[in-house]
Amino acid sequence: MKDIWIILLSVLLNVAAQLLIRSGMLSIGNITIGDEFIKALPSMLLNYKLWLAMFSYVLSFAIWMVVLSKYEVSFAYPFIALGFALITICGYIFFNETISWLKILGIGLICLGVLCVGKTL
Repeated sequence: MKDIWIILLSVLLNVAAQLLIRSGMLSIGNITIGDEFIKALPSMLLNYKLWLAMFSYVLSFAIWMVVLSKYEVSFAYPFIALGFALITICGYIFFNETISWLKILGIGLICLGVLCVGKTL
């Protein structure tokens, strides 16, 4: 199997961005699209966690461009599914979100699927 550390780095940066957005928005509070969003915009623009999330996304995107210059998209893209598994686990650890047996089963299936795809090169 090829060296996939660069793919995993991009996925981890994307996961970090999601966690930073969740943390930043928890400090701002529950908002909806429309007037509440507009009123919360100054708070969002001043939230350092949301800025770090944007930086993580940009870095993840830059690395992803390198990934797709080296690997077939049909090989690389399924690794993004690991983000779903990691987000579920991190949501449980950092935000006390619920994790059911069905989610655990899903995480296992995701990991199995990525393992199968990873073995194709």
